Amino acid sequence: MSGQVDIDTQNAWLSPEDLAMVRHQVPLVYVDAVPVRVDHQGVVTHVGMLLRQAPDGTVSRMVVSGRVMLNERVRDALMRNLEKDLGPMAMPRIPAEPAPFTVVEYFTDPSISGFYDPRHHAVSLAFVVPVTGDCHPTQQALDLAWFTPEQAVSPEVIREMTSGHDRLIRLALASVGQLP
Repeated sequence: MSGQVDIDTQNAWLSPEDLAMVRHQVPLVYVDAVPVRVDHQGVVTHVGMLLRQAPDGTVSRMVVSGRVMLNERVRDALMRNLEKDLGPMAMPRIPAEPAPFTVVEYFTDPSISGFYDPRHHAVSLAFVVPVTGDCHPTQQALDLAWFTPEQAVSPEVIREMTSGHDRLIRLALASVGQLP
């Protein structure tokens, strides 16, 4: 490499080699989306969690997560990652100017924040996103399951999560007043 990062200007993705180099030198910006179903009053009734291979190689329950691309609005990154993981008919309800309920820092050392990604340091804006359509996990995920708030924080489900996503689910439910 000649000291200049090669960026694909058609889709704003780095080449795999350049991404590996950047991951070791700079924090990346991500979005985490906790998909929820709400009742007619807007109260969260269910939390959606994917079953997929985590960055540490384990298979675990997790929320929708993905990078924000160069020159991409956060709202657009949310929509792209939700559609990528839940399918094009998920119909997420994202406000025009979304605001995260928290900011999560993933580190290569799990003891720093409790949020862990062995690949890199990432800063993630976390959102609770109501979805109203039919969700069908894409090939990125093995399964999508819906849990009541009580089930989502139960010991059985928490055991299926890694990388700090159990904490993220609790923070998400607390942000909407639904932490059991």
